Amino acid sequence: MLTCYGTKLESRFFLGTAQYPSPAILMDAMRAARAGVMTVSLRRESANGSGSKFWELIQELNVPLLPNTAGCSTVREAVTTAQMARELFKTDWIKLEVIGHMDTLQPDVFGLVEAARILTNEGFKVFPYCTEDLGVAEKLVDAGCEVLMPWGAPIGSGMGINNEMGLRSMRAYFPDTVLIVDAGIGLPSHAAKAMEMGFDAVLLNTAVARAGDPVKMANAMRAAICAGRDAFEADPMTPVNFAQPSTPVLGQAFLN
Repeated sequence: MLTCYGTKLESRFFLGTAQYPSPAILMDAMRAARAGVMTVSLRRESANGSGSKFWELIQELNVPLLPNTAGCSTVREAVTTAQMARELFKTDWIKLEVIGHMDTLQPDVFGLVEAARILTNEGFKVFPYCTEDLGVAEKLVDAGCEVLMPWGAPIGSGMGINNEMGLRSMRAYFPDTVLIVDAGIGLPSHAAKAMEMGFDAVLLNTAVARAGDPVKMANAMRAAICAGRDAFEADPMTPVNFAQPSTPVLGQAFLN
């Protein structure tokens, strides 16, 4: 069972709540996903005066919440948004995003570390959206982050795992840190791949919300994440560069 900041989670599937065609489909997709955590944006909660209805809906699901600082591009903005989210959602958990490049939505790693240190000192349990850069990861851990969330690919791109070597290195360098692949997952095979590599969980949103059938995709992603984790824990065979017979020759009958 996955544990984040002392909290045991029922699932390794973190699912976002934005962009769904309707509130009813969002609810059905969440139930199909059996998500361990839901991510929610303070901006979504406050938009168009409809926040209270949305808040009532997600409370019905009784799934742990991970508010985020989506859209923030400065340390001050991210910290202020986190403080507001804690007051509204009654949780110290925060998915910290400090965006440095608006075309790629790549994190501003300098601002990210600074904001993480500030929020950790204020008692937040920080889940930083970061790159696979090992130096940045070390600084985030030093700042008090017990969880790191490296991207698989740019947010909403659906490209999957862009830098497999970098993510494998990150997993190897931080064996005792909870690592969650966040962003870029587009297919169940991408999610399974991340889990097969030994990552602790997967966070996604767009791949489910924008699918033709979000409920069916949520179910597919859930199955893939479970399968990938089972495969990792099964200690899979090591690939080799030559054929090996699955049936041994020893004891085989020969005809004269």
